[in-house]
Amino acid sequence: MIIDFHTHIFPPEIIENRSKYIRDQKWFSRLYGNRNARMASARGLVEEMDRCGVDKAVACGFAWNDFDLYVRTNDYIADAVSRYPDRLIGFGNIPPLHPRALDELERCADMGLRGIGELKPMGQGFDLDDTGGLAPFAEAAASRGLSLLIHISEPVGRQYAGKGYTSPGKAYRFARRFPDLKLVYAHWGGGLVFYELMPDVHEELANVYYDCSANPYLYDSRIFTLVMEMPVRKKVLFASDYPLLRLDDCLDEVADAGLGDQLYQELMGGNAAALLGGPA
Repeated sequence: MIIDFHTHIFPPEIIENRSKYIRDQKWFSRLYGNRNARMASARGLVEEMDRCGVDKAVACGFAWNDFDLYVRTNDYIADAVSRYPDRLIGFGNIPPLHPRALDELERCADMGLRGIGELKPMGQGFDLDDTGGLAPFAEAAASRGLSLLIHISEPVGRQYAGKGYTSPGKAYRFARRFPDLKLVYAHWGGGLVFYELMPDVHEELANVYYDCSANPYLYDSRIFTLVMEMPVRKKVLFASDYPLLRLDDCLDEVADAGLGDQLYQELMGGNAAALLGGPA
C-alpha cells in the first residue's frame, strides 16, 4: 500500500477565484501567486492518485489570514473524507494561538479528522519556541489523538517561497517539551532527521516522524538510501507535497533509489499506517 502523507486540497470555489485569494491572503499569495503553481480539489487529488497508483493520501488544508477560511476548508476536507473514505485521510488546519483554536480543534476531531496541518509557523504567527503559548493547543491535540504536521525549514541553502524560519533546533525543543504529542515534521524536519544518528536525540524524539515532501526540490535522491539505513527508518513517511510537486516525480525518485522490498514498504505506507493506528 502506498500512502502519501502530505498533500493539499482546496474547495473548488477557492480554485476558481484564485485571483481574489492571491490579493487578500498573504501566505497564499506567496505560494500560489505564480500561476504555474498547481492547485487541486479532492476530486483532482483522487484522480491523480488513481493515475499514479497511490492508495491513500493525507489531505491537508492551508494557512489563511481569515479564520473563517480555516473553518470552510476544514469542513471541505471532512466532506472530502466522507466522499472518499477509503482514499483520503483528513488533516484540518488551525492557527494555534487564535482565540477560537481550541474549539476548532475539538470540532475537527469530532468530524473525524486525524490531525492538524500543515502548520506553517511563519504564515500563522507563532514560534515553536513559544512552548508556553502553544501548550494548550499541543495538549489538546495530544488528548484527542491528533498528530500535528509542521513545516520545518533547512537552516542553510537557497531561499524559496514558503521556506520560513522554523529551524531543526526549534523543532527539537518543541518535541522534547511535548513527548506525548505525535509530530510529523515536513521536509525531513529541515534536516533534523540526521541528528537522530545521535543516540540521545533519537531517544528524545521518539514522538517525531519525518515526511519527505518536496524532496525533488530540496535534496539529492540518495537521501532515501541513507536515511532508510538509519535507526529512524520506521519514522519516515513517503510524502509529495502535491499539487505543488508532481506526484509521479516523487514516486519515481523513490523507485529509482533501489531500496530493498522491506525498506520500500516501510517508507511508502507501512510507517504511515503504524502512525495512524493500523490500516489507515
